[in-house]
Amino acid sequence: MGGRGVLLTSNLPQLQNLIKRDPVSYKEEFLQQWNHYDSIRQIFQINPDEQAQHFRELVSFISQVAQCYPKETKDFPSHLSTLLLENYGTLTPDTRKTLVQNLVMLRNKDVITSIELLKSLFPLLPRTTSSTLRAFIRKTILSDIRTANLRTKNHKLNRAVQAMLFTMVERGMDAEVIGDKGKLRSAGPTSDKTANNGEDAMWAVILTKELWRKGIWTDAKPVSIVALGCFHPVMKVQSASIHFFLGSDDEKEDSDDEDEEGPDVRALHHRREVNKKRRGDDKKLQKQLNAAKKKKYNKNAPTTPNFPALQLLNDPQTFAEKLYDNLSRYDKRFSLEHKILIMQLLSRVMGAHKLCVLSFYTYIVKYLTYHQLRVPSILVALAQSVHDLTPPDALTPVVQKLAAEFVHPGVGSEVIAAGINSIREVCRRQPWAMEEDLLGDLIEYRRSRDKAVTAAARGLLQLYREVNPGMLKRRERGKDASIGMSKGGQPLPFGHSADAAVDIEGLMLLEDHLQKLREEEMGSANNDGKDDEAAAWEGWDVETDSDSESESEGWIDVDSEGDNVEVSDSEDERESAPKPPGEADAGIDPNPNRISTLATTKILTPADFALLNDLRIQAATKAIESGGGSKAKRKLEALEANRRAMQTGPSDGTFISENDILGPRKKAKADYAERIASIEKGREGREKYGSLKGKKNKESPSSSTNREKARNKPIMMILSSGAVRGKKKASLREKQQKLRAHIERAKKSYH
Repeated sequence: MGGRGVLLTSNLPQLQNLIKRDPVSYKEEFLQQWNHYDSIRQIFQINPDEQAQHFRELVSFISQVAQCYPKETKDFPSHLSTLLLENYGTLTPDTRKTLVQNLVMLRNKDVITSIELLKSLFPLLPRTTSSTLRAFIRKTILSDIRTANLRTKNHKLNRAVQAMLFTMVERGMDAEVIGDKGKLRSAGPTSDKTANNGEDAMWAVILTKELWRKGIWTDAKPVSIVALGCFHPVMKVQSASIHFFLGSDDEKEDSDDEDEEGPDVRALHHRREVNKKRRGDDKKLQKQLNAAKKKKYNKNAPTTPNFPALQLLNDPQTFAEKLYDNLSRYDKRFSLEHKILIMQLLSRVMGAHKLCVLSFYTYIVKYLTYHQLRVPSILVALAQSVHDLTPPDALTPVVQKLAAEFVHPGVGSEVIAAGINSIREVCRRQPWAMEEDLLGDLIEYRRSRDKAVTAAARGLLQLYREVNPGMLKRRERGKDASIGMSKGGQPLPFGHSADAAVDIEGLMLLEDHLQKLREEEMGSANNDGKDDEAAAWEGWDVETDSDSESESEGWIDVDSEGDNVEVSDSEDERESAPKPPGEADAGIDPNPNRISTLATTKILTPADFALLNDLRIQAATKAIESGGGSKAKRKLEALEANRRAMQTGPSDGTFISENDILGPRKKAKADYAERIASIEKGREGREKYGSLKGKKNKESPSSSTNREKARNKPIMMILSSGAVRGKKKASLREKQQKLRAHIERAKKSYH
């Protein structure tokens, strides 16, 4: 230990290196520095400006070697946390950054737990004014939670963090709703600035949205946190929470991936031309260009509703009623944009869960005028709120209002098309909301000269040919509808349903398939019931099971007709006459009295329903191959649509867009900005103002030669050129000289 005698106590990096090599031998030196840190800390609490640099060095030194002396430094993390939380306003920016970084270092060295770190970082987010420190804290929080849930879900940490976020949102719920319009908009700040601005709640919502978007939290608890934010008195918290459910995050600061602007494509090409050429630069450039193109495409892609979050709402009826109460109570304080956001969320919750908030239809009637701002969005919200359980009595006045305001000769063709399309979307979900006389008047617009109006009226006519042709006149019903009515087919009135459901359609296929699997397992190995029970719980969810796709493919290949497997012991079922192949193969049991007991003896998982749908698709395919007819084809199309809906969420008819309301429109003349944007789009991927003609497949880039250009000149232009006219006027002597010169050049070229 010759170097120990010359060790300077002020040389902290050298002492740090020696302590990490041999902590026991240098314990006295560490205790000396620890006592020095303790005295400096007490002075620093009284006067933060005194010896701030030396204090930061001591904090960094102790953080580096804290894992070597856990007993002596057990109170060190609490010292840093207390300084940050209690004296944050008096600390310099460098000191704040050092304390936060050392807290994160202690977490990386497992000196403190994730919960202790997050309890210190969460209160700092709304208080810090430094963008770099705020970004560092946010990134640290997200990465720490992601790492903790990387292999398996850390339920203890998730519950603790969700409780903190829920408390942050709930803290300012008792305040008065300020609104973004009216007198209270310019109200002065209250005594508690944080509660007034809602920074705590805003950051809680932002972090929850980010963790949901990254797939770290996918259960109902984060949805409950954001759902509580929809009723926060601060408008920006409300807006951020509503955008989460709508799936249209307009706030760029909500996503750390969207903070950075995309790379400049022109600058990348310029840098490649100017800088030194290296081997991997072309691949790097292409990678950056692909990333920029993908980011630009994702930015312009249409947004889709957050359907899983809507389905995970706790008590959606109460949530919808509170949304409407919030909308109607503060109607004077909310701006039109914010009210439309609430309408869209309320309508989607009503449509997804088939809820009835009848007061919403009386509220929205006052906005159903053709001169109303943002009226397409309001019409979309109205249509999405309707479903087959909505009472027609509540919708009939709305349909009459739409027809009176939008469909009459005093408005333009675009307004008429939007009105008829809106009525069609409402009646598609609840056909009994239409009156017979009004339907006849609206269908007459199919003879209009405007294409959009004609398409809208024909769509309404086609809809009622399918759902209720009895409301149409005889000549307007069409062939198929007339044949169906002659056979006695009538739609069920509102409130009536078909025969009571006694079984799940096609469940016998699944029961036969599982029975066959059990018999195969018992034939190969004598396993007890425990193995069957364990195998039954495999693949609980379709998305989380990694082998579900391969298993589903295997399931599809298994024969589902049950020719070699006898499940029932009933003689009547065995002796019953077989049905035609189209019905037997399409998943319809030959004996309609046979009811599967699988639903009462086993919990059907999402994987079971996916398997059931695949078995029914296979059976319908076999029915078509064996001549099942159009009925089997329609059944197959419905099953495939059901499978796509299970994979991607709701069908396209659940949520609509403004284009469905406006219908096909004539292309408007582009303005200056649109023309410039189109020109710029056409210039992407080529050199600036340069032609590629003549530059391809050449060692050195160059344009075409004059001889090549002369080949493409018009013949009349060549005949009147100076060269041709000069040849015509040339004398005999000049022609002889040119011929002799040509012969000499030809001789030289051969030798």
